[in-house]
Amino acid sequence: MEEHAIIQKTLKWLENLSKGNLSHQLEELTLEGLQIIDAHKGSIRCSFVIPSHASDRDGNWHVGAMATLIDDVAAAAIYSIVDHVKVSLDFSISFHSTARIQEEVEIEARVVAEKGKLAQRWWRLEERKR
Repeated sequence: MEEHAIIQKTLKWLENLSKGNLSHQLEELTLEGLQIIDAHKGSIRCSFVIPSHASDRDGNWHVGAMATLIDDVAAAAIYSIVDHVKVSLDFSISFHSTARIQEEVEIEARVVAEKGKLAQRWWRLEERKR
């Protein structure tokens, strides 16, 4: 399949997740408002304003909502190479600081290696200054 067509299919998959067309309500709520900034084969960069419904009781971005969003954006990076979603074998996140509701963050995911049925991905999440 042509690279441009796979990227378009990947972006449609991510958009459908955020609208609840392919997913459970959890993913729809978690990805609501996700904006794609840039997409290439093996790489996706998005921005996201943290909605109030994705907060914990202290007004911070709920860690489960954050992990879901990161996992889905990273899965999209893999999708853009292999034209389907692969399962994560190892998924760990270290939380160094909190993000609060209504803050804008940028999520970047990239495939760094692929061999057979396995793909290794890398991601970065940082606060964007408005």
